[in-house]
Amino acid sequence: MGASFLLSTFTGLYTWLVEPHWLEITQRKLSLSGLPKSLLGKTIAHISDIHIGPRVSDDFLIRSFAAVKALAPDLVVYTGDLTDYEPTILAHAKEMFSQLPLGKLGTFGVLGNHDYGHGWSDYELADELTSLAEKAGIRILRNETADLSGLRVIGLDDLWAQRFDLNAISLDSTLPSLILSHNPDTVDLPGWENFKGWVLAGHTHGGQCKPPFLPAPLLPVKNRRYTSGEFVLSNDRKMYISRGLGHLLQVRFNVRPEITIFELTES
Repeated sequence: MGASFLLSTFTGLYTWLVEPHWLEITQRKLSLSGLPKSLLGKTIAHISDIHIGPRVSDDFLIRSFAAVKALAPDLVVYTGDLTDYEPTILAHAKEMFSQLPLGKLGTFGVLGNHDYGHGWSDYELADELTSLAEKAGIRILRNETADLSGLRVIGLDDLWAQRFDLNAISLDSTLPSLILSHNPDTVDLPGWENFKGWVLAGHTHGGQCKPPFLPAPLLPVKNRRYTSGEFVLSNDRKMYISRGLGHLLQVRFNVRPEITIFELTES
């Protein structure tokens, strides 16, 4: 009985105090057909679900940002939930956005449901956060397309905030494209027929806790297979879901916070 108590106590402390702040930087290849030669070998830092606010340690986030800056990525992309609502979130966000890593060639992001405040419906707050992010050097794409040396970066607005609009952009399969979409469920919606390429997403936090040999119990998605990592989709699409950096509850088990560094290659 004593051993069981010690084990459960250790596990509880580990999931609360250790793993939520134990960053893993994963390294992967990202292949795109028709990628301009000037972008071969360039790197993309994918950062998601920072959740600046009352629940995530500023010190942990700043240390994580510094780790990315040390790698000097060519492109940095943020896939939503930059913040977690609190009454002083705009002042807090302004302070922390100044610490965010930027790419040498460009920095882009999209909003997540938490960036829309209570009920995912505070559109004025989302506009103000967008303005703050852009002043800090991050171009927030809200159903918009940007060009980066021949690579199209497409940003889709948030699904739960009812701002996702795939029809607002052109999905031309002849152009190398990278799509940022906070919620992975968006890839199952109609309208993707003309897109072939990669989608980068977040939102799930990987479930935050994943018991060995069992599915993650907490996944805020309809499609329960969308946990974290790489997924092969229909129509020659692929998706990578980040486990995210922050959390809503300070607990992680077998799902360390993640920042992914992709190296661009041609398929």
